[in-house]
Amino acid sequence: MTVHLHWFLPTGGDGRTLVDRHAYTDGGIKRSRVTPVSGVRAPDIDYLTQIAKAAEQLGFEAVLTPTGTWCEDAWLTTAALSQHTDRLKFLVAFRPGVISPVLAAQMAATYQRITRGRLLLNVVTGGDSTEQRRFGDRLDHDRRYARTDEFLSVVRGVWSGKPYDFDGEHYTIEGGLTALPPDPLPEIFFGGSSAAAGPVAARHSDVYLTWGEPPEQVKQKIDWIRGLAEQEGRTVRFGIRLHTISRDSSADAWATANRLLDDLDADTVAAAQQALGRSESVGQQRMLALHGGSRDKLEISPNLWAGVGLVRGGAGTALVGSHAEVADRIEEYHALGIEHFVLSGYPHLEEAYWFGEGVIPDLATRGLLPRIPAAPLSAGPAANGRPGPAPGRAPLLVAGGR
Repeated sequence: MTVHLHWFLPTGGDGRTLVDRHAYTDGGIKRSRVTPVSGVRAPDIDYLTQIAKAAEQLGFEAVLTPTGTWCEDAWLTTAALSQHTDRLKFLVAFRPGVISPVLAAQMAATYQRITRGRLLLNVVTGGDSTEQRRFGDRLDHDRRYARTDEFLSVVRGVWSGKPYDFDGEHYTIEGGLTALPPDPLPEIFFGGSSAAAGPVAARHSDVYLTWGEPPEQVKQKIDWIRGLAEQEGRTVRFGIRLHTISRDSSADAWATANRLLDDLDADTVAAAQQALGRSESVGQQRMLALHGGSRDKLEISPNLWAGVGLVRGGAGTALVGSHAEVADRIEEYHALGIEHFVLSGYPHLEEAYWFGEGVIPDLATRGLLPRIPAAPLSAGPAANGRPGPAPGRAPLLVAGGR
Protein backbone atom coordinates (compact mmCIF):
# COMPACT_ATOMS: atom_id res chain seq x y z
CA MET A 1 0.00 0.00 0.00
CA THR A 2 1.65 3.20 -1.18
CA VAL A 3 0.95 6.77 -0.18
CA HIS A 4 -1.14 9.17 -2.31
CA LEU A 5 -0.09 12.79 -1.80
CA HIS A 6 -2.42 15.71 -2.52
CA TRP A 7 -2.04 19.46 -2.07
CA PHE A 8 -4.56 22.28 -1.50
CA LEU A 9 -5.75 25.18 -3.67
CA PRO A 10 -6.45 28.29 -1.53
CA THR A 11 -9.39 29.58 -3.56
CA GLY A 12 -10.32 31.92 -0.71
CA GLY A 13 -6.96 33.70 -0.78
CA ASP A 14 -3.48 32.96 0.50
CA GLY A 15 -0.68 34.63 2.43
CA ARG A 16 2.02 34.37 5.06
CA THR A 17 -0.33 34.33 8.02
CA LEU A 18 -2.90 32.06 9.62
CA VAL A 19 -5.39 34.91 9.87
CA ASP A 20 -8.12 34.35 7.34
CA ARG A 21 -8.85 37.39 5.22
CA HIS A 22 -12.50 36.93 6.23
CA ALA A 23 -13.46 37.76 9.79
CA TYR A 24 -15.08 35.27 12.12
CA THR A 25 -17.31 37.92 13.68
CA ASP A 26 -20.96 38.16 12.60
CA GLY A 27 -20.65 35.10 10.39
CA GLY A 28 -17.78 36.66 8.48
CA ILE A 29 -19.72 39.69 7.25
CA LYS A 30 -18.01 42.34 9.40
CA ARG A 31 -14.39 42.69 10.45
CA SER A 32 -14.71 44.95 13.46
CA ARG A 33 -13.03 42.63 15.95
CA VAL A 34 -10.33 41.20 13.74
CA THR A 35 -7.03 42.87 12.98
CA PRO A 36 -6.85 43.84 9.29
CA VAL A 37 -4.67 41.48 7.31
CA SER A 38 -2.06 42.71 4.87
CA GLY A 39 -0.17 40.80 2.24
CA VAL A 40 -3.09 38.63 1.17
CA ARG A 41 -2.71 36.98 -2.22
CA ALA A 42 -5.91 37.07 -4.22
CA PRO A 43 -7.08 33.70 -5.56
CA ASP A 44 -6.91 34.76 -9.17
CA ILE A 45 -6.38 32.22 -11.90
CA ASP A 46 -2.74 33.20 -12.43
CA TYR A 47 -1.76 32.55 -8.81
CA LEU A 48 -3.78 29.37 -8.55
CA THR A 49 -2.16 28.18 -11.78
CA GLN A 50 1.25 28.66 -10.18
CA ILE A 51 0.23 26.42 -7.29
CA ALA A 52 -1.36 23.80 -9.54
CA LYS A 53 1.68 23.65 -11.80
CA ALA A 54 4.01 23.43 -8.81
CA ALA A 55 1.95 20.60 -7.30
CA GLU A 56 2.01 18.69 -10.57
CA GLN A 57 5.73 19.23 -11.09
CA LEU A 58 6.61 18.20 -7.53
CA GLY A 59 4.75 14.91 -7.74
CA PHE A 60 1.45 15.55 -5.97
CA GLU A 61 -1.37 13.46 -7.40
CA ALA A 62 -4.24 15.93 -6.90
CA VAL A 63 -5.25 19.22 -5.33
CA LEU A 64 -8.23 19.78 -3.03
CA THR A 65 -10.45 22.81 -3.54
CA PRO A 66 -12.73 24.00 -0.72
CA THR A 67 -16.38 24.95 -0.91
CA GLY A 68 -18.33 27.68 0.83
CA THR A 69 -19.15 31.37 0.94
CA TRP A 70 -15.59 32.65 1.12
CA CYS A 71 -13.98 30.83 -1.79
CA GLU A 72 -14.35 30.59 -5.52
CA ASP A 73 -16.59 27.90 -6.96
CA ALA A 74 -14.60 24.67 -7.04
CA TRP A 75 -16.11 23.21 -10.24
CA LEU A 76 -15.46 26.27 -12.38
CA THR A 77 -12.05 27.08 -10.94
CA THR A 78 -10.63 23.60 -11.34
CA ALA A 79 -12.09 23.14 -14.81
CA ALA A 80 -10.15 26.25 -15.80
CA LEU A 81 -6.97 25.02 -14.09
CA SER A 82 -7.24 21.68 -15.83
CA GLN A 83 -6.39 23.46 -19.07
CA HIS A 84 -3.07 24.61 -17.57
CA THR A 85 -2.01 21.19 -16.27
CA ASP A 86 -1.51 17.76 -17.79
CA ARG A 87 -1.70 15.04 -15.12
CA LEU A 88 -2.88 16.74 -11.95
CA LYS A 89 -6.23 15.55 -10.59
CA PHE A 90 -8.75 17.83 -8.88
CA LEU A 91 -10.47 16.88 -5.65
CA VAL A 92 -13.56 19.06 -6.05
CA ALA A 93 -15.48 19.83 -2.87
CA PHE A 94 -19.21 20.45 -3.15
CA ARG A 95 -22.35 20.41 -1.01
CA PRO A 96 -25.09 17.92 -1.86
CA GLY A 97 -27.84 20.13 -0.47
CA VAL A 98 -27.50 22.89 -3.04
CA ILE A 99 -27.43 20.91 -6.28
CA SER A 100 -29.54 18.20 -7.90
CA PRO A 101 -27.90 14.77 -7.64
CA VAL A 102 -28.69 14.04 -11.29
CA LEU A 103 -27.12 17.33 -12.35
CA ALA A 104 -24.08 16.61 -10.17
CA ALA A 105 -23.71 13.21 -11.84
CA GLN A 106 -23.93 14.87 -15.26
CA MET A 107 -21.40 17.56 -14.29
CA ALA A 108 -18.99 14.87 -13.11
CA ALA A 109 -19.35 13.00 -16.39
CA THR A 110 -18.70 16.14 -18.42
CA TYR A 111 -15.75 17.03 -16.21
CA GLN A 112 -14.17 13.61 -16.77
CA ARG A 113 -14.39 14.02 -20.53
CA ILE A 114 -13.02 17.57 -20.46
CA THR A 115 -10.08 16.62 -18.23
CA ARG A 116 -9.58 13.06 -19.52
CA GLY A 117 -10.42 11.48 -16.19
CA ARG A 118 -8.88 13.85 -13.63
CA LEU A 119 -11.85 14.36 -11.29
CA LEU A 120 -12.14 13.26 -7.65
CA LEU A 121 -15.17 14.26 -5.56
CA ASN A 122 -15.11 15.57 -1.99
CA VAL A 123 -18.66 15.47 -0.58
CA VAL A 124 -19.16 18.10 2.14
CA THR A 125 -22.42 17.64 4.00
CA GLY A 126 -21.89 20.79 6.09
CA GLY A 127 -21.69 21.43 9.82
CA ASP A 128 -22.59 25.12 10.10
CA SER A 129 -26.28 26.00 9.86
CA THR A 130 -25.51 29.69 9.31
CA GLU A 131 -23.41 28.84 6.29
CA GLN A 132 -25.97 26.34 5.00
CA ARG A 133 -28.79 28.89 5.22
CA ARG A 134 -26.80 31.26 3.00
CA PHE A 135 -27.36 28.67 0.28
CA GLY A 136 -31.02 28.16 1.12
CA ASP A 137 -30.50 24.94 3.08
CA ARG A 138 -32.51 24.79 6.31
CA LEU A 139 -32.11 21.15 7.29
CA ASP A 140 -30.56 20.32 10.65
CA HIS A 141 -27.30 18.42 11.04
CA ASP A 142 -28.58 14.83 11.07
CA ARG A 143 -31.12 15.38 8.29
CA ARG A 144 -28.37 16.80 6.10
CA TYR A 145 -26.53 13.49 6.41
CA ALA A 146 -29.74 11.57 5.64
CA ARG A 147 -30.11 13.68 2.50
CA THR A 148 -26.47 13.06 1.55
CA ASP A 149 -27.15 9.32 1.86
CA GLU A 150 -29.95 9.63 -0.69
CA PHE A 151 -27.95 12.03 -2.86
CA LEU A 152 -25.06 9.60 -3.27
CA SER A 153 -27.45 6.72 -3.94
CA VAL A 154 -28.92 8.71 -6.82
CA VAL A 155 -25.52 9.77 -8.19
CA ARG A 156 -24.27 6.21 -8.31
CA GLY A 157 -27.60 5.05 -9.70
CA VAL A 158 -27.64 7.41 -12.66
CA TRP A 159 -23.98 6.68 -13.42
CA SER A 160 -25.13 3.21 -14.48
CA GLY A 161 -26.08 4.60 -17.88
CA LYS A 162 -29.64 3.31 -17.59
CA PRO A 163 -32.77 5.16 -16.42
CA TYR A 164 -32.83 5.17 -12.62
CA ASP A 165 -35.81 5.69 -10.30
CA PHE A 166 -35.54 6.70 -6.67
CA ASP A 167 -38.23 7.53 -4.13
CA GLY A 168 -36.90 8.88 -0.84
CA GLU A 169 -37.63 11.49 1.78
CA HIS A 170 -35.50 14.14 0.10
CA TYR A 171 -35.38 13.11 -3.57
CA THR A 172 -37.85 11.59 -5.98
CA ILE A 173 -36.22 10.73 -9.30
CA GLU A 174 -38.01 9.32 -12.32
CA GLY A 175 -35.80 7.95 -15.05
CA GLY A 176 -32.68 9.77 -13.88
CA LEU A 177 -29.98 9.28 -16.46
CA THR A 178 -26.45 10.21 -17.37
CA ALA A 179 -26.42 9.23 -21.01
CA LEU A 180 -22.62 9.08 -21.12
CA PRO A 181 -21.42 7.99 -17.65
CA PRO A 182 -18.04 9.27 -16.45
CA ASP A 183 -15.09 7.10 -17.33
CA PRO A 184 -13.52 6.36 -14.98
CA LEU A 185 -16.07 6.86 -12.21
CA PRO A 186 -14.71 9.57 -9.87
CA GLU A 187 -13.63 8.36 -6.46
CA ILE A 188 -15.76 9.80 -3.66
CA PHE A 189 -13.99 11.29 -0.64
CA PHE A 190 -16.21 11.80 2.37
CA GLY A 191 -15.69 12.98 5.96
CA GLY A 192 -17.75 13.18 9.10
CA SER A 193 -17.21 12.32 12.75
CA SER A 194 -20.80 12.17 14.00
CA ALA A 195 -22.99 9.14 14.54
CA ALA A 196 -25.10 10.34 11.59
CA ALA A 197 -22.06 10.54 9.29
CA GLY A 198 -20.51 7.13 9.90
CA PRO A 199 -23.10 4.92 8.17
CA VAL A 200 -23.22 7.25 5.16
CA ALA A 201 -19.45 7.05 4.80
CA ALA A 202 -19.58 3.26 5.11
CA ARG A 203 -22.23 2.95 2.39
CA HIS A 204 -20.90 5.39 -0.17
CA SER A 205 -17.33 6.62 0.28
CA ASP A 206 -14.33 5.27 -1.54
CA VAL A 207 -12.03 7.22 0.78
CA TYR A 208 -13.03 8.28 4.28
CA LEU A 209 -11.25 11.54 5.06
CA THR A 210 -10.49 12.66 8.62
CA TRP A 211 -8.85 15.78 9.97
CA GLY A 212 -5.43 15.44 11.57
CA GLU A 213 -5.94 14.13 15.08
CA PRO A 214 -3.29 12.27 17.11
CA PRO A 215 -2.61 8.76 15.81
CA GLU A 216 -4.53 6.95 18.54
CA GLN A 217 -7.67 8.97 17.78
CA VAL A 218 -7.25 8.44 14.05
CA LYS A 219 -6.98 4.70 14.64
CA GLN A 220 -10.28 4.76 16.56
CA LYS A 221 -11.95 6.44 13.57
CA ILE A 222 -10.48 3.96 11.12
CA ASP A 223 -11.69 1.04 13.22
CA TRP A 224 -15.15 2.63 13.50
CA ILE A 225 -15.63 3.23 9.78
CA ARG A 226 -14.02 -0.05 8.79
CA GLY A 227 -16.44 -1.92 11.03
CA LEU A 228 -19.45 -0.09 9.61
CA ALA A 229 -18.24 -0.73 6.06
CA GLU A 230 -17.86 -4.45 6.77
CA GLN A 231 -21.51 -4.52 7.85
CA GLU A 232 -22.36 -3.05 4.43
CA GLY A 233 -20.18 -5.59 2.64
CA ARG A 234 -17.82 -2.86 1.50
CA THR A 235 -14.17 -1.87 1.85
CA VAL A 236 -13.30 1.78 2.49
CA ARG A 237 -9.86 3.34 2.17
CA PHE A 238 -8.70 6.20 4.40
CA GLY A 239 -7.20 9.65 4.10
CA ILE A 240 -6.16 12.48 6.39
CA ARG A 241 -6.20 16.27 5.99
CA LEU A 242 -3.20 18.09 7.49
CA HIS A 243 -1.10 21.22 7.14
CA THR A 244 2.67 20.96 6.98
CA ILE A 245 5.63 23.06 8.08
CA SER A 246 8.67 21.11 6.89
CA ARG A 247 12.18 22.54 6.96
CA ASP A 248 15.80 21.47 6.69
CA SER A 249 15.96 21.36 10.49
CA SER A 250 13.40 20.88 13.23
CA ALA A 251 14.43 24.20 14.79
CA ASP A 252 13.67 26.06 11.58
CA ALA A 253 10.24 24.43 11.30
CA TRP A 254 9.24 25.28 14.84
CA ALA A 255 10.52 28.82 14.41
CA THR A 256 8.17 29.17 11.44
CA ALA A 257 5.25 27.81 13.49
CA ASN A 258 6.00 30.23 16.30
CA ARG A 259 6.16 33.13 13.86
CA LEU A 260 2.67 32.25 12.64
CA LEU A 261 1.49 32.36 16.26
CA ASP A 262 3.14 35.74 16.79
CA ASP A 263 0.85 37.18 14.10
CA LEU A 264 -2.26 36.29 16.14
CA ASP A 265 -3.49 38.72 18.76
CA ALA A 266 -5.81 37.68 21.57
CA ASP A 267 -8.88 39.35 20.06
CA THR A 268 -8.43 37.54 16.75
CA VAL A 269 -8.15 34.16 18.47
CA ALA A 270 -11.14 34.87 20.72
CA ALA A 271 -13.33 35.92 17.79
CA ALA A 272 -12.36 32.82 15.82
CA GLN A 273 -12.95 30.47 18.73
CA GLN A 274 -16.33 32.02 19.45
CA ALA A 275 -17.46 31.53 15.86
CA LEU A 276 -16.02 28.04 15.50
CA GLY A 277 -17.59 27.01 18.78
CA ARG A 278 -21.03 27.49 17.24
CA SER A 279 -20.38 24.85 14.61
CA GLU A 280 -22.60 21.77 14.63
CA SER A 281 -19.78 19.71 13.16
CA VAL A 282 -18.57 17.00 15.52
CA GLY A 283 -15.26 17.00 13.66
CA GLN A 284 -14.90 20.74 14.28
CA GLN A 285 -15.61 20.28 17.98
CA ARG A 286 -12.93 17.58 18.10
CA MET A 287 -10.49 20.00 16.49
CA LEU A 288 -11.29 22.66 19.09
CA ALA A 289 -10.86 20.19 21.93
CA LEU A 290 -7.27 19.54 20.86
CA HIS A 291 -6.15 22.98 22.07
CA GLY A 292 -9.09 24.39 24.05
CA GLY A 293 -8.44 27.86 22.65
CA SER A 294 -5.11 28.09 24.51
CA ARG A 295 -1.65 28.67 23.09
CA ASP A 296 -0.16 26.37 25.73
CA LYS A 297 0.87 22.82 24.82
CA LEU A 298 -0.03 23.08 21.15
CA GLU A 299 2.20 20.14 20.26
CA ILE A 300 -0.50 17.58 21.02
CA SER A 301 1.48 14.60 19.71
CA PRO A 302 5.06 14.36 18.41
CA ASN A 303 5.38 16.86 15.55
CA LEU A 304 1.59 17.42 15.48
CA TRP A 305 0.81 21.10 16.14
CA ALA A 306 -2.70 22.42 16.82
CA GLY A 307 -1.87 26.10 16.37
CA VAL A 308 -3.61 26.38 13.00
CA GLY A 309 -6.94 25.56 14.64
CA LEU A 310 -6.77 28.61 16.88
CA VAL A 311 -8.14 30.67 13.98
CA ARG A 312 -8.90 28.31 11.11
CA GLY A 313 -11.99 26.19 10.77
CA GLY A 314 -11.80 22.66 9.46
CA ALA A 315 -8.34 21.12 9.37
CA GLY A 316 -6.59 22.66 12.35
CA THR A 317 -3.37 20.71 12.80
CA ALA A 318 0.01 20.71 11.10
CA LEU A 319 2.93 18.34 10.89
CA VAL A 320 5.91 20.42 12.04
CA GLY A 321 9.53 19.34 11.94
CA SER A 322 12.47 18.44 9.78
CA HIS A 323 11.77 16.71 6.51
CA ALA A 324 12.68 13.36 8.07
CA GLU A 325 10.45 13.98 11.10
CA VAL A 326 7.47 14.86 8.91
CA ALA A 327 8.13 11.74 6.86
CA ASP A 328 8.23 9.76 10.13
CA ARG A 329 4.77 10.99 11.08
CA ILE A 330 3.38 10.22 7.62
CA GLU A 331 4.82 6.73 7.89
CA GLU A 332 3.20 6.37 11.32
CA TYR A 333 -0.24 7.35 9.99
CA HIS A 334 0.30 5.11 6.98
CA ALA A 335 0.93 2.15 9.27
CA LEU A 336 -2.52 2.73 10.76
CA GLY A 337 -4.13 2.43 7.33
CA ILE A 338 -4.01 5.99 5.95
CA GLU A 339 -3.31 6.02 2.20
CA HIS A 340 -4.29 9.54 1.13
CA PHE A 341 -2.61 12.62 2.62
CA VAL A 342 -4.26 15.93 1.70
CA LEU A 343 -1.78 18.60 2.71
CA SER A 344 -1.43 22.37 2.73
CA GLY A 345 0.68 25.18 4.18
CA TYR A 346 1.02 28.94 4.40
CA PRO A 347 1.74 30.26 1.83
CA HIS A 348 0.67 27.34 -0.33
CA LEU A 349 3.09 27.96 -3.17
CA GLU A 350 6.23 28.06 -1.03
CA GLU A 351 5.15 25.26 1.31
CA ALA A 352 4.46 22.99 -1.66
CA TYR A 353 8.13 23.34 -2.58
CA TRP A 354 9.37 22.82 0.99
CA PHE A 355 7.40 19.57 1.22
CA GLY A 356 7.93 18.47 -2.36
CA GLU A 357 11.69 18.97 -2.36
CA GLY A 358 12.24 17.86 1.22
CA VAL A 359 9.73 15.21 2.27
CA ILE A 360 8.68 13.56 -0.99
CA PRO A 361 12.18 12.24 -1.81
CA ASP A 362 12.43 10.85 1.75
CA LEU A 363 9.08 9.07 1.39
CA ALA A 364 10.22 7.64 -1.94
CA THR A 365 13.41 6.20 -0.45
CA ARG A 366 11.29 4.54 2.24
CA GLY A 367 9.25 2.80 -0.44
CA LEU A 368 6.05 4.71 0.38
CA LEU A 369 5.66 6.17 -3.10
CA PRO A 370 5.21 4.12 -6.27
CA ARG A 371 8.20 5.86 -7.84
CA ILE A 372 10.60 8.68 -7.14
CA PRO A 373 9.13 11.80 -8.78
CA ALA A 374 11.32 13.48 -11.35
CA ALA A 375 13.07 16.45 -9.79
CA PRO A 376 11.72 19.77 -11.12
CA LEU A 377 15.24 20.82 -12.12
CA SER A 378 16.45 17.47 -13.39
CA ALA A 379 16.82 18.33 -17.05
CA GLY A 380 20.00 17.11 -18.66
CA PRO A 381 23.13 19.24 -19.01
CA ALA A 382 23.41 21.75 -21.79
CA ALA A 383 26.11 21.55 -24.44
CA ASN A 384 28.48 23.64 -22.32
CA GLY A 385 28.23 21.11 -19.48
CA ARG A 386 26.25 23.43 -17.24
CA PRO A 387 22.76 22.46 -15.91
CA GLY A 388 20.07 22.79 -18.53
CA PRO A 389 16.74 24.56 -18.11
CA ALA A 390 13.96 23.03 -16.06
CA PRO A 391 10.96 21.52 -17.86
CA GLY A 392 8.84 24.21 -19.44
CA ARG A 393 11.93 26.38 -20.04
CA ALA A 394 11.82 27.71 -16.48
CA PRO A 395 15.08 29.38 -15.38
CA LEU A 396 17.39 27.32 -13.20
CA LEU A 397 17.73 28.90 -9.76
CA VAL A 398 20.53 27.86 -7.42
CA ALA A 399 20.33 28.91 -3.79
CA GLY A 400 21.56 27.71 -0.43
CA GLY A 401 19.75 27.22 2.85
CA ARG A 402 16.36 26.28 1.47
